[in-house]
Amino acid sequence: MDRSALTSTVRGLWDDDILPSLSALVAIPAISPAFDPAWATSGHLAAAVEHVRAWLATRDLPGTAVEVVQLPDRTPLLLVDVPGTAASDETVLMYGHLDKQPPVGGWSEGLGPWTPVVRDGRLYGRGAADDGYSGYAAVAAIEAVRANGGTHARCVVLLETGEESGSPDLPAYLEHLKPRLGDVSLVVCLDSGGNDYDRMWLTSSLRGLVQATMTVRVLDAGLHSGMGSGVVPSSFRIARQLLDRLEDSATGEVLVREMHVDVPEHRLAEVRDAVTAAPGSITGPVAWAGGTRPVVEDEVELALNSGWRPTLSITGADGLPSPDDAGNVLRPFTTLVLSFRLPPTADSGVALEAVRRLLTTDVPYGATVELSRVEHAAGWNAPALAPWLRDTLDGVGEEVFGAPWRSMALGGSIPFMGLLAEAYPEAQFLVTGAVGPDSNCHVPDEWLHLEQAARITAAVASVLDAHASR
Repeated sequence: MDRSALTSTVRGLWDDDILPSLSALVAIPAISPAFDPAWATSGHLAAAVEHVRAWLATRDLPGTAVEVVQLPDRTPLLLVDVPGTAASDETVLMYGHLDKQPPVGGWSEGLGPWTPVVRDGRLYGRGAADDGYSGYAAVAAIEAVRANGGTHARCVVLLETGEESGSPDLPAYLEHLKPRLGDVSLVVCLDSGGNDYDRMWLTSSLRGLVQATMTVRVLDAGLHSGMGSGVVPSSFRIARQLLDRLEDSATGEVLVREMHVDVPEHRLAEVRDAVTAAPGSITGPVAWAGGTRPVVEDEVELALNSGWRPTLSITGADGLPSPDDAGNVLRPFTTLVLSFRLPPTADSGVALEAVRRLLTTDVPYGATVELSRVEHAAGWNAPALAPWLRDTLDGVGEEVFGAPWRSMALGGSIPFMGLLAEAYPEAQFLVTGAVGPDSNCHVPDEWLHLEQAARITAAVASVLDAHASR
């Protein structure tokens, strides 16, 4: 295919067909089920699915099946099955999600989570970048291949509605749909991004996770602090001691040995190349408070910290009244939400059991420690790129982006990747996207870089054509 003509086709699709529908999708408050327990009755997830389904019904893709799949008591999934134009029995599986993070406050003047605004080449609104655009981009890539004389294998697009909740329903759907998916030889995931908007970035690995809510309980009811302090041990102090078993508070190093792995040499080289390609991209977008500095100054070390080393974040707490409500009371309990990110190749199950052992064995003062809302998920380390895919990406980098592609370790998790890697160990993976370091996913002022989204769409189209003719 002529990549110049392909790019022109893609940009026309984005301007004329995608942007209006994607903007309307932003306006739907399709909050992920973990943050909206009443999702089934509120109907917002179903509305998002129906909105995209209606758009798909207008596309000129003969023979395409568009189906809403919903297993009992599970969030809906939108399936798009596009017949191939190449003589191939293989399947390309393309993934995205339609559920969104909560709106949160603090949006800039004139912006809001459910108010789509196009400004300076950006589409603002919750779900624009994460990850509402992905289904549109996947289908547009297929259309662009056909419009420019290319070919593609059968493509199945899966758009789930539980990714921001950890994809709890996805394993059941993959099992349910496995006979229909066939021989998956290429997986395309558009729920990622990179360190800048100057090139195409591939995600080469994803961290796993271990999460648990720890409650340290010392009393059945609160006690006047003047009477109880010095007699009853503080639940907060005990929690601090237990945290010291997990993390060095001076350096942030996680002390759970089961969470550490040796970083492969080729991933070390990849990290150095990524830092060289986009210097300052790790710390630049961070909204530092006052004179706060990063944990280290070396950007390579920071990249390794966020991609290949375990970390602990305390993401929630309970048992602590707000300052205005805090009386002179020795509190009966302290609850902390512990969120570990694990190296891509760490065993999350083994790591979880190590955390459980460290927190519940020989507890100071014999206090009660309860662990609830426990979960773990494996990370993912991409297989080596096949020569055909590497050559295609080289061409895309030169002709579409004007800069060589780079790959990077992503500090977050996409459970779908680990599941697919197990199900299709021989498949090639293209994990990419239009999100940049300042796209504000999960926080106020989320925005999508429209030009980058169009370039990523054109790149995916080139990969589909190369996959079919390899």
